[in-house]
Amino acid sequence: MHPLSDPKTPSFLPVSEHSDFPLQNIPFGVIERPDGIYVCASRIGDVAIDLNALQQLGYFDELELPEGLFVQEALNEFISLGRPVWRGVRQIIGALYAQGSKLEGNGKQREEIEWPIDQVEAVLPVLVGDYTDFYASREHATNVGSMFRDPDNALLPNWLHLPVGYHGRSSTIIESGMPVHRPHGQRKGPQDPAPVFGPSLKVDFELEMAFITGDGPVGYSSIPIARAEEHIFGLVLLNDWSARDIQQWEYVPLGPFLAKNFATSISPWIVTLDALAPFRTERPAQEDPSPLPYLQQDPAGANVDVHLEVSIAPEGHPETVVCVSNFKHMYWSMAQQLAHHSINGCLINAGDCMGSGTISGPDKGSFGSMLEITWNGKEPISLSDGSERSFIEDNDTVTMRGYCKKDGLRIGFGEVSATLKPALPWNPSSTSKN
Repeated sequence: MHPLSDPKTPSFLPVSEHSDFPLQNIPFGVIERPDGIYVCASRIGDVAIDLNALQQLGYFDELELPEGLFVQEALNEFISLGRPVWRGVRQIIGALYAQGSKLEGNGKQREEIEWPIDQVEAVLPVLVGDYTDFYASREHATNVGSMFRDPDNALLPNWLHLPVGYHGRSSTIIESGMPVHRPHGQRKGPQDPAPVFGPSLKVDFELEMAFITGDGPVGYSSIPIARAEEHIFGLVLLNDWSARDIQQWEYVPLGPFLAKNFATSISPWIVTLDALAPFRTERPAQEDPSPLPYLQQDPAGANVDVHLEVSIAPEGHPETVVCVSNFKHMYWSMAQQLAHHSINGCLINAGDCMGSGTISGPDKGSFGSMLEITWNGKEPISLSDGSERSFIEDNDTVTMRGYCKKDGLRIGFGEVSATLKPALPWNPSSTSKN
């Protein structure tokens, strides 16, 4: 049995039982080494694995990979090679790092390959060309519809027929750890006579996951739902920061704009669907109504059982968990989202990022945004330092974590974390390039 297929096979590297990165994970990312060189990498426990060093030492020769594939600042070229290559690289790493392998006693080679995780910086893993954000949680859509429209008709007529989504801005997708500044924009409350301009007063997080795509078919062909997962490289945690007051004023009729495009944070390690296979689970039933044929027959176990948490930490104070949810709640599966996205011939490229939309569960403790948790600020929550929050305040740090656990095997995503900084000064003259 291959080590990646056996949940009990340990790595010769030390891995805590609480680690998200056992031998059976083998995620992919990009690191900046202490010498300033960027390389594609994997991770086991608290050790980053330099994939370029493995290639230079000949460990990937059987795959006939392009020279210099892993001396890159992004994984896009590797992702473009397709699922057989992704699997081949994972299997080779898994065999090399299983306890008792030929690499275990080769200290000289390991010095070239391994980097302690605290000596490197994990950076944005892909160059995101296109970003789509879906709205695929029924609980979240129902909460928002109840809050701002009619509680008896919370879902709009199209919601149960198709995965609603919009095209977002990829230029401000940032890696975990980068700060986010409170955005400026127009605000107008229902009773205000006219809009005003200034910093958002209702900055929020959105608990999401995202799948990173491989290349889709050429020639403007759609992706059949039965083959959709062949084009999904893996998943990350995603915080789609939101300015609720700006959004409330601007979103009619075309949807969110400035309220969302100021920042989207993602976790640095992409976890493959193969690693998540033991944790697949059925999505919610879709029977009333049934989707149209092109959205039917997504894979058995179309969802993934990922335990998710969100915490808020005021500056200088410990964090408080404010949300515990699960990715399995999603009404529309990843396969359905990708099949719908491409049904009109839309091209899908390696490194595209597809956000799930806010992930909310059935009760208040599982709601995936402060908008829902505090019901648009009407029901503030208390943090462990005694302060209250309706939305995110300046210098608060928001951290999201996610992992799967079953039969003693834990596969996780690490975390995505960012601190909300005060709004930058706005000065019209600062926009000049002269």
